[in-house]
Amino acid sequence: MKRILLLLIAVWPFFTNAQHFELGAMVGISNYQGDLAPESLGPKFKQTHAAFGGFLRYNVNNYLAARFNVFYGTISGDDANANTQERRDRNLSFKSGLLEFGLTAEYNILGYQPYNLERIFSPYLFAGVALYRYNPKAFYDGRWVELQPLGTEGQGLASEPDRDFYKLTQFSIPFGVGVKYAINDAWNLGLELGMRATFNDYLDDVSLTYTNAAELLAERGEVAAALSNRSGDVRVAGDGRGDASRNDWYFMGGITISYNFLDNGLVGIRLRNRRKTGCQTF
Repeated sequence: MKRILLLLIAVWPFFTNAQHFELGAMVGISNYQGDLAPESLGPKFKQTHAAFGGFLRYNVNNYLAARFNVFYGTISGDDANANTQERRDRNLSFKSGLLEFGLTAEYNILGYQPYNLERIFSPYLFAGVALYRYNPKAFYDGRWVELQPLGTEGQGLASEPDRDFYKLTQFSIPFGVGVKYAINDAWNLGLELGMRATFNDYLDDVSLTYTNAAELLAERGEVAAALSNRSGDVRVAGDGRGDASRNDWYFMGGITISYNFLDNGLVGIRLRNRRKTGCQTF
């Protein structure tokens, strides 16, 4: 009985704090890691793009929260930025918009409670699941060309029966870290860095080996054959084109700002002239 009482005392703070919603926005950056990502940090910044979105967060208590987000960013890669001549000779590149719908759980390490500015700062960890939509394209002959329908690695060809067209809508596992700060008991400011593990090696349309060039030309046309092999050299079927041993990743992060709906869930907000009591705590 004594142990049960001690356990209840230990977990009591997790269940005695006011619950509330937040509605917020994020402005930041997006990037990716895969077969067309450069090895060094300098060129990676060339492939960093703007990202933005919105989210709805439900704060269960001071420590736990659940968030639904809709984020949009751009990912890209270019062999011209590679450190090795072999990669530069391969001469592949891509660009894609990426729309993400995510559901994550957050843990506020120090506890966070903007009401009465009780706990105004905390780092947090988050993890969850996301559904994302992308569509890799390459710039060719003065225009952007969608790569997935071309089957640049022989997807759908009779000579490649084991290669299916990859899906443009897939799941990922988002996780990362952030910090949040209560400007007052209505507004929060934050900074977040997040990684997304995917089950997909085709964010960049590159994964396996070159396919039969003559068959690809006959079945899909000149554009498909040209975008399958942009090296200018003859590549036979089976020559390495990508690295299938590792799936691709994408990254999103930035500055967040959110508004607290305190008191009655989504209705009402405390009078701002309410007298603050007690000291601010971290």
